[in-house]
Amino acid sequence: MASLVLSLLLWLNGLLESLDRPSVGDDLSRRQLELSVLADPAVPPSLRPLLVGVDPGALLLAELDLQAEESGDSTTAPGTAQAGGEREARISLLERALLQLRQGQPDAARPLLLQLQRLVANEDRPLIEQLLLLPQGGSRPVEAVGMLQDPLVRRLSCEVLGDMASECSEPAAERRALLQLLGINLLPAVALLAGLALLLREGWLRWRGKQAPLPALVGPDLGVIDVVLLIAGGFVLLGEVLTPVLLGPLLQATLSALAIKPPLADGLTVLTMYLGLMAAPLLMLVILLRSGGEAPESGWLQFRWRPLGSALRKSVKYLLIVLPLVSLVGWLQQHFWIDVGGSNPLLELVLRSGNGLTLACFAFTAIVLAPLFEETIFRGVLLPVVGREIGPLPAVLISSAVFGIAHLSLGEFPPLFTLGLGLGWLRLSSGRLSTCVGLHALWNGLTFTNLLLLAR
Repeated sequence: MASLVLSLLLWLNGLLESLDRPSVGDDLSRRQLELSVLADPAVPPSLRPLLVGVDPGALLLAELDLQAEESGDSTTAPGTAQAGGEREARISLLERALLQLRQGQPDAARPLLLQLQRLVANEDRPLIEQLLLLPQGGSRPVEAVGMLQDPLVRRLSCEVLGDMASECSEPAAERRALLQLLGINLLPAVALLAGLALLLREGWLRWRGKQAPLPALVGPDLGVIDVVLLIAGGFVLLGEVLTPVLLGPLLQATLSALAIKPPLADGLTVLTMYLGLMAAPLLMLVILLRSGGEAPESGWLQFRWRPLGSALRKSVKYLLIVLPLVSLVGWLQQHFWIDVGGSNPLLELVLRSGNGLTLACFAFTAIVLAPLFEETIFRGVLLPVVGREIGPLPAVLISSAVFGIAHLSLGEFPPLFTLGLGLGWLRLSSGRLSTCVGLHALWNGLTFTNLLLLAR
């Protein structure tokens, strides 16, 4: 009981602290608009209303102004400075000044440029000095160094400093930005429509009574007390509290001794700490299962990986079904709950990192380890054990709530709870844990891919 109370207090504290964490939401919105401005010349006229709108530059400037206003200082870069992305903050500040100059607002741009003049490195000073000469003069620096290496900054600088539009073109970067926009917007839209069709079909079949009956809910021969001990004692106290205390200093000393520095050190830290988080609860689960009776066919957890093809098909099907539901919850949350708090810190790390090995560590953690571990705990153990006591549907609700709370982000709880409902129903309807692992991995993979497409 003590471990349960302590775990609840720790989770409550984590949820409240999430309100003070920075959110990547503003970064994602701004980055998508940056891609729209960059891709604008390459977008076919038929796709322009869907992908970039009438004036993407005006939309980006409005977003940058809004984020600066929300940060409390109209002459600072929005959001990114709080999140530690100093280079991103300077680029956003410069983009805002360039867009104001392009729209004939030199008086508004001048305070931003003066601030940048104090902040930037020596390699960026020639560009800022030339921009400060506008509207009377100014010429584009010859060398593409510093922030001029960014294609959008390079093109906007070229345009406001009076060069011909043909000379300012960035064909390769514009085509790449167009492909990124298609991946971010068009493919999810197609998946959303397919998901709506599947959702309507499932509802129609259930209304007509043509759905197959649910298979028997098979799970570990454990009691509710065992599950509380596993989650509160193993997952929270040993995994989330004790593991960082014991493993953190040892890991940092090892990375320092091997001269491994960020960003690779960040990737290895995330991977190793997650493995440490998994170790204690999984060891406890093995001990609890061995103390029970003879396991049923396909094991206590009912992974049932074979046939693999049918498991993957079910995972993909339910991914499409869950997508419109989570999207609806996210849309409602944006419109009715403005201050949703911070995001998972891993999202920020993925968005900022450009190192291949680091991204591989993040991807393995998010797409392989997290689905295997979390589905084992929440749908492999918690759901069937609670379902045996109070029924399968209440068990789906409880496991979804615990799944959402365990991520310690108040703002992300509604979509995570909705995703948990889909995962729980898939566990009930398929009778297989492998399908849940597949759906979870696909979901995390889509999120990870979306972040990569939006990364600079």
